[in-house]
Amino acid sequence: MQKKKLKGPSATVIRADEDAYFALKNIAGYKPSNPEFSVEAATAAYEARQRQREVVALAINALSAARDSLAILDNDLHDVMNGAKNQIRAIYGEDSDELASMGLKKKSEKRYGIRKTKKKEEVITG
Repeated sequence: MQKKKLKGPSATVIRADEDAYFALKNIAGYKPSNPEFSVEAATAAYEARQRQREVVALAINALSAARDSLAILDNDLHDVMNGAKNQIRAIYGEDSDELASMGLKKKSEKRYGIRKTKKKEEVITG
């Protein structure tokens, strides 16, 4: 029994196979000694591939729609949480434990006025 490969041929090879299939359908009197390579077998394989391509296309579209929906819901959650944080500030104050529980810094824990200054180098002239 032939082992099935999970990695398909390149797009160029697939396109060449499709062109060869279309040509095979138009060859009059083609009767292979092995029925696995008949026009009927080729037609069944081609049609099965086309059905699966449709399934894949629909799945890709569904995934894209699901991702868009998730992005919208992520933004909705972010907006609600930002509003809730602002309400916590307004209700409990800038230095409350409730504000810290929301992942924000208390006003008393913030460092103000600390700036790093660059040291000026002295120029030595000689």
